[in-house]
Parts: sequence; C-alpha cells; structure tokens
Amino acid sequence: MTTLPQGALDGAHFRLALTPEGWRRNLSATFAADGTIAALVEDDNPQGFAVYDNPVVPGITDLHSHAFQYAMAGLSEVRRNPVDSFWSWRDIMYFFALTLSPEDMQAIAARLYLDLLKGGYTGIVEFHYVHNDLDGSAYARREELSLAIFEAAEATGISLTHLPVFYAHSNFGGLAPTDGQRRFIQDLDGYAQMLRALKPVAEAKGHRLGIAPHSLRAVTEAEMTALMALRDDLLPGCPVHIHVAEQMKEIEDSLAYNGRRPVEQLFDIAPVDDKWCLIHATHLTDAEVTQIAASGATVGLCPMTEANLGDGIFRAADYLAQGGQFGIGSDSNIAVSAATELQQLEYSQRLRDRQRNVLAAPDQPHVAANLWTRAALGGARAAGRPEGALTVGGAANFVELTSPEPGAMAPIDPEAALDFHVFAGRGFHVGDVCVRGRRVVTAGQHPEEVRILRDYADAMARVAERLANRAT
Repeated sequence: MTTLPQGALDGAHFRLALTPEGWRRNLSATFAADGTIAALVEDDNPQGFAVYDNPVVPGITDLHSHAFQYAMAGLSEVRRNPVDSFWSWRDIMYFFALTLSPEDMQAIAARLYLDLLKGGYTGIVEFHYVHNDLDGSAYARREELSLAIFEAAEATGISLTHLPVFYAHSNFGGLAPTDGQRRFIQDLDGYAQMLRALKPVAEAKGHRLGIAPHSLRAVTEAEMTALMALRDDLLPGCPVHIHVAEQMKEIEDSLAYNGRRPVEQLFDIAPVDDKWCLIHATHLTDAEVTQIAASGATVGLCPMTEANLGDGIFRAADYLAQGGQFGIGSDSNIAVSAATELQQLEYSQRLRDRQRNVLAAPDQPHVAANLWTRAALGGARAAGRPEGALTVGGAANFVELTSPEPGAMAPIDPEAALDFHVFAGRGFHVGDVCVRGRRVVTAGQHPEEVRILRDYADAMARVAERLANRAT
C-alpha cells in the first residue's frame, strides 16, 4: 500500500471495500472537510489517491463504554462468594471507582481509546457516571471528570459521543444511594449545570453530547420526565442511552415494585424512538422484542462483558428477524476488539440454538460481513453520527485489514477476509485506521502511543498504592 501522510486525507482508493451493498472493488472515495464521504465511485483512481490494496471495512462505533473499568480488568476473576454474580462484581467495581483522580481517569481513558482504535473501532460512546470527588462531594467544576474523557479522545483522535449519566438512587422506588455509589450521585440541578458546561466543549471539538438515565433502578419516573424536559431545552434530539433488563434480579425487583417489567415501564414513561439506545436488553419477552424493534431504538449489545458477568444471552435472531437495530459496545472493557465482540455474539447464538452461522442474512450469507455492517450502522446511529457505512454522506471512518503472512491467506477468497478476521482470530489484523478523514493509526501504530502507555503506567502505580493503603 502507498504510504499515506499522517493526518487529514483528501481521499483514498480502495481495491476492496465493504459497503452497504456488500464488497465492492476499485472505489475512489473523496473526503469532505467535515469528515464525511463526498463522493464514492468505481474507477481506476484518476485523482491519484493513495491506494489501499488490503481489504477495508467501515469503522465501528463502540456504543457503550465505562472507560475506568478498563483498569480493573482481572481484579474480579476470583470467587469471593458462594455464588458470584453481577452484583458481587459490582461491589468490586465500586471499590475500584473510589480510587481514581481526574488525572488517572484521563490516562486510563486514553489507554483504552488507543486499544479500541487498534481493535477496529473509530468512535466511542462514553457512558460516564463517575462525577464526584473521592468523598462524594462535587468538584469545583462539576464536569471535571468528563473533561478528562474529552482530553483522552483528543489525545487519541477517536470520535467521541459523551453521555454524562444521571444516577440518583440505589433501586426502584427512589431508594437512597449506598455509600459505594457516592461518586456517581447527581441531583437534577447539578446534572443540568454539568451539561450546560460541557455543551460548548463538545461543540468546539466536534464531539457529541447526549443524556443517559443510568437505569430505572437509579432514576424515578418524575426524574425521567425532568430529564426529557432538560433534553428538549438544552440538547434537542440528542442520543439517550439507558441500561435495561440486563439482570433477572433487576426484572424481579421491578415486578415487585410496580408489577411491570423494566422494558414495559420504560415504554410507559419515556418517548423511546430511534434516538434511544437500550443497553443490554438481555431478558425480553416476545412482546418486548417486537416493541423494541418497532420503536426504531437501537439495542446496545456488549457480548464479552455480558458473558463475563453471566448476564445471559440476547435474543439476537428473533430481534433481527423483526428488523431490529443493534450496535456493539465494550462496556467493562475486558475486551477491546470489535471482532471479538462480534464473534462472541454469534457464538452465544450457536451455543443456545445448537446451529452454525445463525446471524447470517438472506442477502448476506457471510456472518462476519453481516454483523460488521449492521454494527457499524447501529453504532453510528446510537452515537448521533452520520451513517456508519462507506457511502456518500457517511463518515470517512474506515479500518484496513492487513495480513502479516500473505502466503498463508492464499486459499482465502478476499471477500472472506472479514470472516477470517472475526472467527479465525489470526491472519488479518488492523493496519491503518481513519477517523473523519484523518489517519490516526498507521500500520497498527499510533503516533502518541509511547506517551499514552507511559501515562497509563504512572496512573496504575498511583492506583495500586491507593488500593494497598485502603486494603490495610
């Protein structure tokens, strides 16, 4: 492949690219100043754009991340209870969240975003709920920890949709928060103040801002109404994300509180439409599958985290058969590869149904191509971004798949490159990554990688010391 300059590109020529119509050959893409694709034509590259000989796929937006949890990966993989579950894992997460400074948050998020770029993602939706100081008091700037997330996105070049989370209660019925939740808790006035402070920051840097009621456990019906009014006033039409129906205990608690399942309650009290993203939605009835698909909302699936936490298996085949939209997220960030998430999504369906190639489609028999295309579209949609596809008007976000052993790939049809990348786990890797018309990763390397890794190591040393002091 021709060596490309770092930074902004006028365009690129793709020998083989995955588009909404499937794989297409010899495409010249012209990039507009706003980072979208202005033209996409089949030709022999008369403009002399730099040529990508390797397969190119649209970048995926990671639609659900809690960046700080990247740094606690591995801490919860030992049994501390007779029956470990999401809820015992959550206790460890609370403990870890009480150790981080704004400087630590920035370093961890930058390290994560570097890994995500190298894992095939070009965008991130940060579901950010650590707002307060270590003692639970508000920072002088309520948005202090959110600003650390913006700095990390700027340092890496990833496209950010930032979702400050409204979190007020420990369970249904407005129960008082626990002490372990003290860094998360906001009131409506403080939350509105934070959003107003962040809005010009997001606009100045070309990022997006949205609203995230944490869950129906953490937000009352009255607070949901107030949040929707705030959205209409300050961020009309912005993305709205919420955790829902992740755990069976959540459903049982909801039924005990008001006789409704969480999805039923959500649709009763909120204007769920195509601007909404329902995170997990793991445990659904037939009626709920149909209702979500018909609403136009995106379901945010986080297959590796859902497997790690023992959440359950999403009804993907039923949902997609009804035209449902989905994207993928890294959530707790135990995995940072888009291919790994899609592999887990398909394999969970195979294990449940005892079939193979479950999530292929009539018009796309290649499972990886079908899932990658759908996840790219759904992720961009949930992030409030231009269409997540290599098409005119879509974002100029793409990922090059490279092979360090070209000879070993000789039996593989080029159009099966993505199958190999997702399911074989070897042979094809991420090479260049382009975000909004700017190349941010070159041949698998980021220009700020050394500094980002150093800052992360320094942050982990500080966190380790604090954890040790708290343990004693």
